[in-house]
Amino acid sequence: MREACFENLLQVLGRGVPERVPLFEFILNQRLYPQYSGYSTEPGWGTLAWARMAAIANMRLGYDYACMVGSSFAFPAKPVESKASRSMSDMAIIVDRASFDAYVWPDPDACDYSGISTVAGELPVGAKVIVYGPGGILENVMALAGYEGLCYLLADDPQLVEDLFNEVGTRFVRFYANCLRECGIGAILHCDDWGFKSQTMLPTALMRQYVFPWHQQIVADVHAAGYPAMLHSCGNLEDVMEDVIEVMRYDGKHSYEDTICPVETMYERYQGRIAILGGIDVDFLCRATPAEVSARARALLQRSAERGGYALGSGNSIPAYVPDENYFAMINS
Repeated sequence: MREACFENLLQVLGRGVPERVPLFEFILNQRLYPQYSGYSTEPGWGTLAWARMAAIANMRLGYDYACMVGSSFAFPAKPVESKASRSMSDMAIIVDRASFDAYVWPDPDACDYSGISTVAGELPVGAKVIVYGPGGILENVMALAGYEGLCYLLADDPQLVEDLFNEVGTRFVRFYANCLRECGIGAILHCDDWGFKSQTMLPTALMRQYVFPWHQQIVADVHAAGYPAMLHSCGNLEDVMEDVIEVMRYDGKHSYEDTICPVETMYERYQGRIAILGGIDVDFLCRATPAEVSARARALLQRSAERGGYALGSGNSIPAYVPDENYFAMINS
């Protein structure tokens, strides 16, 4: 088991060369977590028990941090049946001004954030907590209005759209401010999927109008508190990467897909300007042999050895359908 040293990830986020290239993963799966934590079953997501389980597993697997949601804060949406896939409009609950006015907005200041300090206090010396939230700005607006509903509202009632983003955004700002008051934090990971395979979910002008100012505020607050901020965002973000780097000023970017742009290409484009986190495509992790996975991981480590700014991991996460032998071929490279 590696000795935890969060300083290595800080060096990466500063675009430097760490003493040891750290592993980076947002989330593992319900098979790996119990197996490497000693838990017989996986507790409910977002609970303190889940965070403790994930922390133990992360330490035993060689990560330098425990990744956890900051509190029980969340935006209530319409209950839907859990399925392998579903429409991006299934959860819609705000469809007009009347439903907006009737919605009971959650209060992030009424939530308990002490679990962050609790988990941090149980980590070995050298490890830190990385905090993330219940989805992101765009994700929660799309959940509340539905993707199709949001698109219609942009034409029919742009003031309602602005009000939706304001209500969600202001609460996320307060959520992260409350998280940052807890002890043992090493960084913030804001997760907000922005795109499809070919483009952002909204036109770039609308992303800049409604979504990015809230990210800019959150990153500024995180930096003011003395911590780095990372973005986990899926989809084709090529048209907005300059915004990510120069306007929002994120320190690191996670989530890459070969069919959009391989991580190797992203590293060559943006190395030295933003840390590149993970990137080994999940489909590749599923279909390749362990030897092929190991070879690609070693090549990425060699590519970044003298230039730094890279942490090894998957392009998104390690879902249960990724073969264990391929996951270990990656992290043991």
